[in-house]
Amino acid sequence: MTVIEAIIVGAVQGLAEFLPISSSGHIVLAEFLLGIREMGSEPPENIAFEVVLHMGTLLSVIVFFRAPLIKLIQSLYTKKLVDERKKILWLMIASVPAAAAYILFKDHFKAAYGNPVLVSSLLIVTGLLLFVPAWIKRVKEGGKEIGACTAILMGLFQAFAILPGISRSGSTIIAGLVMNGKPEKVAEFSFLMSIPAIGGGFLFALKDIMKADSSKGIEGALAECCQPAYLAGAGTAALVGFLAIYLVMGAVKKGKLTYFSYYCFLAGMSGIVYFTYAV
Repeated sequence: MTVIEAIIVGAVQGLAEFLPISSSGHIVLAEFLLGIREMGSEPPENIAFEVVLHMGTLLSVIVFFRAPLIKLIQSLYTKKLVDERKKILWLMIASVPAAAAYILFKDHFKAAYGNPVLVSSLLIVTGLLLFVPAWIKRVKEGGKEIGACTAILMGLFQAFAILPGISRSGSTIIAGLVMNGKPEKVAEFSFLMSIPAIGGGFLFALKDIMKADSSKGIEGALAECCQPAYLAGAGTAALVGFLAIYLVMGAVKKGKLTYFSYYCFLAGMSGIVYFTYAV
């Protein structure tokens, strides 16, 4: 992979990772459209590059939310920061469903990556989810703070979003809004949830790299991830991801998430028609 190719893929990853349009769904469809994969095939083996890209998007979350993250760390040794300690607990609870789902149903999730029609259909599901707050009319200005019930529901939706085509950011934000959470706080919590999710995925991927080549230890796996082209892609993903977070936070504050649903409908229906009749 060239540096230019890595930068292009990194830009797509950074944009789609945080916009509520499903980065995994777009990557899968792009692979089929470009002929990189065939129907029913497993994802191409480029685990190291995927790991580095996700670490780039993780960096964008850490930089954008550095202030609340610093407070969360301070709360570990500052007794008066009670709300921040509670938030750490809620984040831990919210991370459990996705981790459990991945461990228990990993093979089923992988099978979905080989079906572009299913992926396209799930993009339409994402579009429908983005309409939910407007339909139920429960999203009110100045809603509730994040609590245990909201964290659990957002965690369940994050587990559901392991499927390609279901947006992680979109589904978790919608879950929080359905629980009448404060829009800005819900969006922030959703992005903070991505930190343990991406971090956990990083560890699983390193394990897969070492499993694929038993001669590689942790140092060898990390070295494979540090190729110049990969790092260029990660840097691009971090920069574009930062911009994408900014756009989503603005859309949530203004109640404009439904704008993204139209794109999901168009992409999903186009994918269904193309992969059903044109392939």
